Amino acid sequence: MRLPEVSPRLVRNIALVAVVSYALLVVSGGAVRLTGSGLGCPDWPSCYEHRLVAQASFHPLVEDVNRFVSVAVTVVSALALVLAALRQPRRRDLLWLAGGLVAGVGAQIVLGGLVVLFKLNPYLVALHFLLTIVVLADAVVFFHRAGVDESVAWTGHSTSLVGPDLRWLARLLLVTLGLVSVVGTLVSGAGPHAGAPSTPSAPIRRIPIALRDIAQLHSDIALFLIGLTLATLFALHHAAAPSIVQHRARWMFEIMVVQGALGYTQYFSHDNAGVVEVHLAGVTLLWITAIAFYLSLHRREALLPGPGPGPRAYHAGKSAADEAAGLLSSVR
Repeated sequence: MRLPEVSPRLVRNIALVAVVSYALLVVSGGAVRLTGSGLGCPDWPSCYEHRLVAQASFHPLVEDVNRFVSVAVTVVSALALVLAALRQPRRRDLLWLAGGLVAGVGAQIVLGGLVVLFKLNPYLVALHFLLTIVVLADAVVFFHRAGVDESVAWTGHSTSLVGPDLRWLARLLLVTLGLVSVVGTLVSGAGPHAGAPSTPSAPIRRIPIALRDIAQLHSDIALFLIGLTLATLFALHHAAAPSIVQHRARWMFEIMVVQGALGYTQYFSHDNAGVVEVHLAGVTLLWITAIAFYLSLHRREALLPGPGPGPRAYHAGKSAADEAAGLLSSVR
């Protein structure tokens, strides 16, 4: 029996669906925590005893919605792997990235079960969020790589559009953003939104760190990140970097400024749940933008023989930056 062939466009479309699905998973997971619905479904994988669907009350329904989003993400990840395997021509890089989605959602399912079984242990909850961000990053790279021209996907070479100093600066941006995210999860774990109402019979554990101190550390690192991004913008302009690279950097800086304003609003409003949810959505968008920015620093080119005995001429393939532009257009 001959297996059906899958077009590159279909694989890229499912990659975009994966990015959107994982972004929704972050936001819906935040809604569970911020509404105190973390134990709305006390059992796992069913909601309550042998009931798969929650009863008609607020907290179980919020928790169940997040679980249904998780099911949708699982289906999309599995479908992405199948389509990547059937794609013609087949690409190993896409298979590995789609496999990363499946492995990531498998780890998410296991970790989500442990979060419920251990009654919202704050360290497991933090790890759950960070793992979702990692898999989201994999989905963004999958989308980007699925758009690379076939002639340069494997046979070409990667050409940097900026100098080595700017590439290291971009790496430092990603590392700092990761540090901001990690410390941000500690702020949430030490704050009032533990994920479920605390009662004398069932107290909710929190990370034993003074909220004011960890929030100050989070703010300091975030301000450093904003300053670093601003310096990167000036450096890109001075180096006459391609316009798409500078546009991505500006988008990233704008989102960071909004995030900073939301962070201070969140602190002075005593962690208002609505503000925290918007802040979480901003973090998700910021990660998508930051990864797309880093990917735009390179493009792949096919190496073709020159007309004479001299050095070989280069033929530029489709720019990786242009190929990833659709992603930011879809979220902006």
